[in-house]
Amino acid sequence: MVFEEMGITFSVEPSCILRENDAYPGGEWLPGAVLNAAANCLTAKPGRNSNDVAIVWRDEGKDSEPLNFVTLEELRKKVCLVANALDALNLAKGSAIAIDMPMNVNAVVIYLAIVLAGYVVVSIADSFAAPAISMRLKISEAKAIFTQDYILRDDKELPLYSRVVEAEAPMAIVIPVRGSMPIKGLRADDLSWEDFLGRIDYTKADNYTAVEQPAYAFTNVLFSSGTTGEPKAIPWTHLTPLKSAADGWCHMDIRRGDVVAWPTNLGWMMGPWLVYASLLNGASMALYNGSPNSSGFAKFVQDAKVTMLGLVPSIARSWKSTDCTAGFDWSTIRCFSSSGEASIVDDYLWLMGRACYKPVIEYCGGTEIGGGFVAGSLLQPQALSAFSTPAMGCNLFILDNNVNPLPQDSVGTGELALDPTFLGASTTLLNADHHEVYFSGMPEWNGKVLRRHGDEFERTAEGYYRAHGRADDTMNLGGIKVSSIEIERICNRVNDAILETAAIGVPPLGGGPEQLTIAVVFKDQSSQVEDLNQLKLAFNTALKKLNPLFKVSSVVVVPSLPRTASNKVMRRVLRKEFTQQSKHSKI
Repeated sequence: MVFEEMGITFSVEPSCILRENDAYPGGEWLPGAVLNAAANCLTAKPGRNSNDVAIVWRDEGKDSEPLNFVTLEELRKKVCLVANALDALNLAKGSAIAIDMPMNVNAVVIYLAIVLAGYVVVSIADSFAAPAISMRLKISEAKAIFTQDYILRDDKELPLYSRVVEAEAPMAIVIPVRGSMPIKGLRADDLSWEDFLGRIDYTKADNYTAVEQPAYAFTNVLFSSGTTGEPKAIPWTHLTPLKSAADGWCHMDIRRGDVVAWPTNLGWMMGPWLVYASLLNGASMALYNGSPNSSGFAKFVQDAKVTMLGLVPSIARSWKSTDCTAGFDWSTIRCFSSSGEASIVDDYLWLMGRACYKPVIEYCGGTEIGGGFVAGSLLQPQALSAFSTPAMGCNLFILDNNVNPLPQDSVGTGELALDPTFLGASTTLLNADHHEVYFSGMPEWNGKVLRRHGDEFERTAEGYYRAHGRADDTMNLGGIKVSSIEIERICNRVNDAILETAAIGVPPLGGGPEQLTIAVVFKDQSSQVEDLNQLKLAFNTALKKLNPLFKVSSVVVVPSLPRTASNKVMRRVLRKEFTQQSKHSKI
């Protein structure tokens, strides 16, 4: 029914919706189906036509100028142009091609063109430093990368191409951020955007025959931090976009003709999610090329007549503290949606007030799911900072201390597990054992091994779900999942006096995003004269190499780190201790 609603077309229809197959955890979806997810984005949906708006956008600093629009037909032609140019690179079909740039019209066109032409997108966030870029390029074996010379913020030029070069990237296609200005200093094998597009026959450039593929063929490689220090490389298939779009249709009520905005990047799953959840549902995507923490973005939401506005809680907190949304009319918004980190009730009550108290649909999932496993719904009463239902097609379990599922309607808190039968979930990892990561050691339910997710969840007496952060050694900093080990490797080298460190995500009093606390053990504990403020500054400077957005909130000196009998650091113990200390310090 959802596929019909979204007008999904298959070049070969599936033999059924779902069948048992031991090779696929939870069963095989759409067996025998052949399709192209990008091609489905470029055709008019039922009740829409090719002249309808696909993308509405505006550049930062041009807030008084008219909006820019790209119709579905214009988008189709742009995507076909790039797809033809991609084939002129003579890369083998199925080759991995990276994108490391802000989420603008060009990025969306390139993303869709790579999928349309039968290649695989490698998603890299534009905030990453060179070592993180390099690691992702190597894991995915990318053959080329699209990037920009700079990122513009507040009229400042933040280098991007130079980071790609430092990462020793393969052939780069470089787009000038200031339009037609020539790019100087390209490496010998790199191409300017102009030269890349100049390789094709423009008389045939407006059309391209989509590469139709089996449903489980890879379309995108995204990364999610695990507990090993190396990010997990998670392939999306042609099925994953269907999950993303179905969630948007069901939970955020994205309709034909809607305008959907969600400040994000193609390096994170919400970037591709936004592409598919808007276009496959016949809605327009709203892109603002600039900081969302500004009155310029607030005006864009007003002018573009956004109907669904997604965000991470830290953005709402910034809006509330600066009042940059004051004076703008957000009455076209039917709902907000929130993902990426824990939200704060007061912030979201304030946010609802910006749009005549429209609800905030909380949304929690994972890169390996392609969407959510728990969410809110406009068909149910909502509670702030809580989830009212498992996502459509998902079944949730909370595990007790003996790793057994609690009765589904019972109140309780514990590690979350998922019924493995749901559309769009990953079935393999490029650089890890998928079964070991998600299924090893998990309990059975109705003859099926449950799927591990790693979050700690509570089911309340009122029937709502609340998230309590990661149950493992992965933390969530500003909506970015990162392993403790990645951070500890850097912090351990900051000062010769340090024996070891433990990185802990501590939820602040009153809720909200985790704050990074570093527990430090000194080699010589009798002479702890280290200035902790200086040490915190040194940690923050060093962590910029991992991600400039990571920031240490506090440094705590401990005599030793708690460990298991097998010598594994028990970060959960430290997290509980630091959380309790935070509570007592406020009393």
